[in-house]
Amino acid sequence: MQIVDKFAEDYAVGQVRQTLGRTITEADVVLHAGQSGDFFPHHMDERWCVEEAGLGGRIAHGTLIIAVAVGMTAGDVNPQAMSYGYDRIRFIKPVLIGDTITVTAEITAISDHPRRPELGRVDELVTVTNQRGDTVLSLVHLYVVTKRGES
Repeated sequence: MQIVDKFAEDYAVGQVRQTLGRTITEADVVLHAGQSGDFFPHHMDERWCVEEAGLGGRIAHGTLIIAVAVGMTAGDVNPQAMSYGYDRIRFIKPVLIGDTITVTAEITAISDHPRRPELGRVDELVTVTNQRGDTVLSLVHLYVVTKRGES
């Protein structure tokens, strides 16, 4: 992990980051079920998923995939930025146990913070794909970022 100061002025619309892959395991799903309390059969009951729901297998929690995807893009720590939230979260296709996901993050907008002139806001479109190239999740990650020279 690298610590890098990156100010609002250092971002540019169109900048793209791409991660390596990460395979979602049964341990990931079971641990997330325990942490979240979500033990729905979609995540925990293989027989139900295949025979009754026709899902092809147990699926990972959407909230698990959000957490993993955001974590996959967090390799560099920027002391000048903080997550401001997430918009337009869409679970497009299910992620099955054993699927490998990759993440692309693209800066789509940069603006001034509406109430704090020392901050900018950066919007990053996060797209998660599986090993077949199918988009499985999309969201916009919002950041507030310190402007250079105005701390």
